[in-house]
Amino acid sequence: MAKVKKAYFCKNCGFEAPKWLGKCPSCGEWNTFAEEIIARESGPAASAAGGPLPAAKPQRVSEIRESDHRRIDLGNAEIDRVLGGGLVPGSLILLGGEPGIGKSTLSLQIALAPNGLKTLYVSGEESAEQIKMRALRLGIRNEECMVYAETLLENIVAQIAEQKPDVVIVDSIQTIYTELLDSSAGSVSQIRECAATLLKYAKTTGTSIFIIGHITKDGAIAGPKILEHIVDVVLQFEGDSNNVYRILRGIKNRFGATFEIGVFEMLDDGLRGVDNPSEILLTHYEEPLSGIAVGASADGVRPYLIEVQALASGAAYGTPQRTATGFDTRRMNMLLAVVEKRIGLKMFQKDVFLNFAGGFKVADPGLDLAVVAAVVSSYYDRPVSEGVCCAGEVGLSGEVRPAPRCEQRISEAARLGFKRIIVSGYIAKNAKRPKGIEVVPINSIDQLPRALFME
Repeated sequence: MAKVKKAYFCKNCGFEAPKWLGKCPSCGEWNTFAEEIIARESGPAASAAGGPLPAAKPQRVSEIRESDHRRIDLGNAEIDRVLGGGLVPGSLILLGGEPGIGKSTLSLQIALAPNGLKTLYVSGEESAEQIKMRALRLGIRNEECMVYAETLLENIVAQIAEQKPDVVIVDSIQTIYTELLDSSAGSVSQIRECAATLLKYAKTTGTSIFIIGHITKDGAIAGPKILEHIVDVVLQFEGDSNNVYRILRGIKNRFGATFEIGVFEMLDDGLRGVDNPSEILLTHYEEPLSGIAVGASADGVRPYLIEVQALASGAAYGTPQRTATGFDTRRMNMLLAVVEKRIGLKMFQKDVFLNFAGGFKVADPGLDLAVVAAVVSSYYDRPVSEGVCCAGEVGLSGEVRPAPRCEQRISEAARLGFKRIIVSGYIAKNAKRPKGIEVVPINSIDQLPRALFME
């Protein structure tokens, strides 16, 4: 062995320094440096599989053979949609989420799905008996699923090479370590080395690998940022643990778009895909209530309607409160300033609370008009007319801009029986207008109250 080398790594971004630093010069975070002992063999490093991996040779683009099956059906429509139509052979996928949100349940459902794939489930956190208990609860439908409880990377890669599965699931990357490094499992160097080894094996053998990653208290993937750069796909599993609905969102995807989402419902027997999210995001009331508006949103090719709830009450203190659940608070403050300037409402005297039904987190600018509609309705304490929804982006000058994929939003509102939808007046004149729904165009938000409350 070479001389033992010590280095300090930032837990937030992976920056390496020869000595301890209070503030990371790369990401600017304080007290994030931890000491790690790095020791490498003096000779050529052996591969994790116990032997050299197949060496790749340069090829001309025209000579590269295309795969016969570019996408693999995992047997779960929601996951296939987020991945861009299915699983790409040889891809490395990172799945992150809050503790207890259902990452292990979702991963085990992928392994147990009747998709005809040979799957190896590697668990570094649970024993094989614990996984069997969960598998019985979920229902064993894939006899080709194998469970392997191990944390040493060399043994894991050796078993993958021996069993030759189609899909490998590693739960989780923070528990895996390699003997090439002396640092403990979960350290920056261990995560980086293990992920790089799995990536090389996936690309050289065509084996698709899922790795589960922990997240920090801020919601970011734990470990070095390079982990997200190494993998091909980054999936974020979101939702409130007190709510039964979960969202699988694509953060990075080298093989498809990142705006697709998958919606799941947590049941006693696992996660069930929700084909029509509008059914769970809309609430039917016996009588109209103020402060509630319906917005037409679209993520990828899937449009859905979501209920926006707002409460504007008198500020008890000098500085009004601004609280948003599932929405960017800074964007809400911007919309409130536009409402005060362009409509003339005295929002500086009001506490404003905003909430989205189902515990969803939304970042669609096309929901700006629905947020403003809910605030206006609560301010006047007057319910929005029945069967009205909104779709539009609001600018700082108060103009209403067309929402992306506006035609899909209008069609979804018409399918669910809405009578009127308020959109931007700047949408294309030849845009399709389904029968049974009235399209109300407005150019500025000062025209919104009349459109909301007219019968």
